[in-house]
Amino acid sequence: MITEEKGKKKGLLFQASILAIAGMISRVIGLLYTSPLAAIIGDEGNGYYAAASEIYAIVLLISSYSIPSAMSKIISQKLAVKDYMNAHRIFKGALIYVSIVGAMGGLFLFFGANVLAVGRSATVLRFYAPTIFLFGYLGVLRGYFQAHRTMVPTSISQLVEQIMNAIMSISAALILTNIAGNDDPSKRAVYGAIGSTIGTSSGVVIALLFMLSVYCVNRKTIKKRVDSDTHEKLPNGEIFRLIIMIVTPFILSTFIYNLSTSLNATLFSRLLFHLKDMDEAEIASMYGIFNRKAMTITKLPIALASAAAAAMIPEISALFAKGEKDGANRTVSKVTKVILLISIPCAAGLFFLAKPVIMILFPQRISMDQAAALLRILSVTVVFYSLSTVSNAVLQGIGKVNVPVVNAFIALVIQSVILTILLVYTNLNNYALCIVTIIYSLLMCVLNSFSLKKYITTVTNYKKTYVLPIASAVIMGGIAHLTYMLVNLIVYLIALVSGSLAEELDYFDFLYSNYFVNLGATLVSVGVGVFVYFAVLIRSGGATENDIKRFPKGAAIARILKKLRILKTKKYLDE
Repeated sequence: MITEEKGKKKGLLFQASILAIAGMISRVIGLLYTSPLAAIIGDEGNGYYAAASEIYAIVLLISSYSIPSAMSKIISQKLAVKDYMNAHRIFKGALIYVSIVGAMGGLFLFFGANVLAVGRSATVLRFYAPTIFLFGYLGVLRGYFQAHRTMVPTSISQLVEQIMNAIMSISAALILTNIAGNDDPSKRAVYGAIGSTIGTSSGVVIALLFMLSVYCVNRKTIKKRVDSDTHEKLPNGEIFRLIIMIVTPFILSTFIYNLSTSLNATLFSRLLFHLKDMDEAEIASMYGIFNRKAMTITKLPIALASAAAAAMIPEISALFAKGEKDGANRTVSKVTKVILLISIPCAAGLFFLAKPVIMILFPQRISMDQAAALLRILSVTVVFYSLSTVSNAVLQGIGKVNVPVVNAFIALVIQSVILTILLVYTNLNNYALCIVTIIYSLLMCVLNSFSLKKYITTVTNYKKTYVLPIASAVIMGGIAHLTYMLVNLIVYLIALVSGSLAEELDYFDFLYSNYFVNLGATLVSVGVGVFVYFAVLIRSGGATENDIKRFPKGAAIARILKKLRILKTKKYLDE
């Protein structure tokens, strides 16, 4: 699996595509199991689970989550100069590092749960403790293979992890809610949330076992390289100093970058509970609708940016290590354009089809309208988070690891102040969470962009990169929404004529009343929307054949567009 020839043949965009496709499939699986899980544990259980998972995510970020990116950066620099011996010694040093930090993180989470979370969420939080310890080893193994510029092991492990997570989350939630019974709704909600945490732990265990098997398969090749290496052996102290010096800024950056969600959850629950005397169950329900429904959906397209960022770090680190700054500049420009060509239409689609999408994934009618409204507001964050994720990765890849930390801290302070004001002086509640999420993602996007201009020179055609994709996406969204309304109208008229529909039920009452009609209308409107987006974008000159081919499975998309006569057969050159 690890060979020089393969590393040369498989470039950044190919590896990013593999990781992006796996990420998208993982996110889809995540969305699919989130829907039945929400039905089992309810909005209150979703709230406890969301609040606990946000705290767990922060502790995980500090202890283990940044390890893959950090390891891929350190090891890729050694591999770029064929220093296989020290690359492998760094790998083994990282395993020792995560053993210590992971154990500390797990113990802190278990014994400090009551301080970190409020009420019943603290009970749920304790069940995450073992996962903190195990995830460190998984992160080191993923980072080691990413440094070799092969994303296949990471991609497969993500899929395996998510599938096991889905199966065990639903199964454990069903079993535990049945044990809890129906007499106490809050007890049932807590038990269901605990079942979800068991699913997370199971996913990490199975992914770790897979990555260990991959390492064992490659062990002979790795040992052969290490034994034949003639580089000077770095002292153990230097190895650990290198790990700590690189990992720490990664942790701080990722920690502060992701702290906003956890801090928002804490401010939201504590301010509403203590200052406005709201019931804990009501607060949990509101936060569950925001986080586990609206926010969960927006994370799906952002997975593409995360995949591109993960694949970009070792590539840019290697280019800078070899002094190829122009190559790094071109890489950043290409990836950024592709991310925008994908994230902009995704944001528009979520805005125009918010309620149909919510009904498909979370058909609980009592919270459907609120979840759709929140999703519509949050849709713009898809673009901002996608851009800031990529710029974060670039800054880390070129060694400016402290810059994103400062930017994230500035954005965090501003959004926290605004959220506190909104929660104390208004009744916006979870709409306030949407507002500050937009503010935070926009600030990160802008601050990182300004910082990046000091170190990376990119040539940006603003018309093709921003204006035309936005215009195409707006047209796409409008036509997709009209298509959705038209399909529903046709079905309504057929049902009315056939007598299978009560005459007093008018068209607008019919909308969203039937799950399968909504599903069919949404699929048709999405298909039409995708066609319209590519047609308008390409015909207006916003994308070329080479741009399309940089998408995940871009060559296949280009062939389809040619058959539809949207994309001309002539080959365009990059600008």
